[in-house]
Amino acid sequence: MLEFDRELVAQRKAKLDEVSQALKQHFVGIDQIIDDLIAYIQVWYLMPELLKRPVIVNLWGMTGVGKTDLVRQLVRLLDFRDRFAEIELSNIDQTFWQSSVSSVLDRHELHDGKPCIALFDEIQRFNTLDVDGKPMEQTRFMDFWSLLSDGSLARKDQEENEIDSFLARYLWERKRRQKMRLKQGDDEDDFAPYEEYISTYELLSLRKTLNLDMDMETLFNLTEAELIEILLDAKKHKTIYEPVNHAQTLILISGNLDEAFHIAGEAAEADIDADIFHAITRKVTLMDVKNALLCKFRPEQVARFGNIHLIYPSLRKQDFQQLIQREVARVQADTVARTGVTLHVDDSIQQLIYRNGVFPAQGVRPLFSSVTDILDVNLSGLLLQALSQDSSTIHMQYDDDAQAIVAQVGADMVHIPFSGRVDKVRASNNEAVTANISVHEAGHATVYMLLFAVAPMQLQSRIANSYAGGFTFPHQVYRTRRSLLDMAKVYLAGGLAEELVFGAQHASIGRAQDREEATRIVLDHIRRYGFEDEFQANYVLEESSYRMNTDASDAKVERLVAHLVAETRRLLTEHQALLLELALALAAQGKLESAHIAELAQRHGLSVAVCDENYMAVADYAQCLNSVVEQQGNCS
Repeated sequence: MLEFDRELVAQRKAKLDEVSQALKQHFVGIDQIIDDLIAYIQVWYLMPELLKRPVIVNLWGMTGVGKTDLVRQLVRLLDFRDRFAEIELSNIDQTFWQSSVSSVLDRHELHDGKPCIALFDEIQRFNTLDVDGKPMEQTRFMDFWSLLSDGSLARKDQEENEIDSFLARYLWERKRRQKMRLKQGDDEDDFAPYEEYISTYELLSLRKTLNLDMDMETLFNLTEAELIEILLDAKKHKTIYEPVNHAQTLILISGNLDEAFHIAGEAAEADIDADIFHAITRKVTLMDVKNALLCKFRPEQVARFGNIHLIYPSLRKQDFQQLIQREVARVQADTVARTGVTLHVDDSIQQLIYRNGVFPAQGVRPLFSSVTDILDVNLSGLLLQALSQDSSTIHMQYDDDAQAIVAQVGADMVHIPFSGRVDKVRASNNEAVTANISVHEAGHATVYMLLFAVAPMQLQSRIANSYAGGFTFPHQVYRTRRSLLDMAKVYLAGGLAEELVFGAQHASIGRAQDREEATRIVLDHIRRYGFEDEFQANYVLEESSYRMNTDASDAKVERLVAHLVAETRRLLTEHQALLLELALALAAQGKLESAHIAELAQRHGLSVAVCDENYMAVADYAQCLNSVVEQQGNCS
């Protein structure tokens, strides 16, 4: 029967609370992840003897959100560094000499069934299905799936655990040396114990193989008879062949799942609002993760990952700002500690770091790099000047108009020409092309506001890319018969706005993707959803025996698209003044936020709401249902 040590459990609980607080001090924006992780490992840490299977916690997110670092900090704070293994299982590198999880754990001296932590990082590289969903040939680390299944792992390879050869070598060497010593005239009664015939390495290997809970001094002091008895007992009871039960091993699995985080494809886009990006990644669910795993692993393998999945959203704007403040404070503290010089950093420097270092889809790594590029590198020369003239303070700020870092070192003013790397790319956008893009995006925004009565979350016409481009970020729209066609109009509006302002001959090919999306919507409207009375069958079934003749609906598709084009052109023409003012403001600033967009719309008599990233454009079905029940009416 298990003994419950109330005092020990209370001590461990207090320790776990301390660890939780320390992790929240270290990391930014992942408090909920930390709370969930601590809750899931609580039983493992407080009383691991209760567990019959290992605790498996999965950490998923885009790169740079702190998955691996969270585990490393947890290990450090729990004082488990000597009971921790960080393992990468990959199908790419075939040069790694170990071929099983048991051998890796054994090398870390964790293959003993006692409490430990194993991190399997970048697990997406260990996929068992190729990009076409076909099984891949695998021979390495296949015991990983056994570990996840029931926590049992075979000991090292059979030949390494075979004690017959060990006994034979030992007894043969003992016999050989005894004969040699007898020939030399030594007295047999004076022969030393077995250590003369066995090396220290072999004793260590023996202790590991037999899983002896015995310190080295006790092991060396065993008599020969006691050693032989231990070996023969292990062989008789075959204990060395029994699998190791890793029920007390905390298994942490970490990875990047691009299939779940579709928006990660925008990794190069530094201009996407961090809060918008955060709201989108927060909508990734357990089922999204499971579906993404099914693209890489067989169903029975996905089941073994369990149901504890912690999903990291991307960081918010305030999280990035807090990180920048921390990094600036770190540089300031380091500067005064090393040189005695007090560093004052203006907010304009922090804004410069944010503009050039925040890529929401790439996590914190670009930000740290930009702190080095903007602050550390330029500070070194200023420190040299300050120390040379015995100045005790440095004040740094950024002059946007002069494109320079301005520093006051003592009584001297220093100007360092500097343009942020991302700012340079934005500034290189061609003015004429930017004007074209501004009209295009203003067209999207104008029709979006007219049809959905809400301002888009963000408009951008000058981006950090060598190829000019822009984007309009709408809210989530609940798909209905009406909203599908309204969204098609929004997609069509960009190219049509160009025609209206610049003339049809000067309309750009920037409409290509918009037209594709609008066409897909119309095709689904007719062929998939049956929203046109004359086409009620499903025309998109893939099986040959159920495939319909799509030619029958082609004419209807073309007529509907043409009708939507005419409707959209009418809306833009009627609200051309709003379109032009939006385009001018966007061309001048390169970016417009919701509040500014709504203000411009208000000037032209169009009242639109400003909604956050979590808003969904959806009819009030609940109110409609109640009305139907009360009045027996309808929702039209």
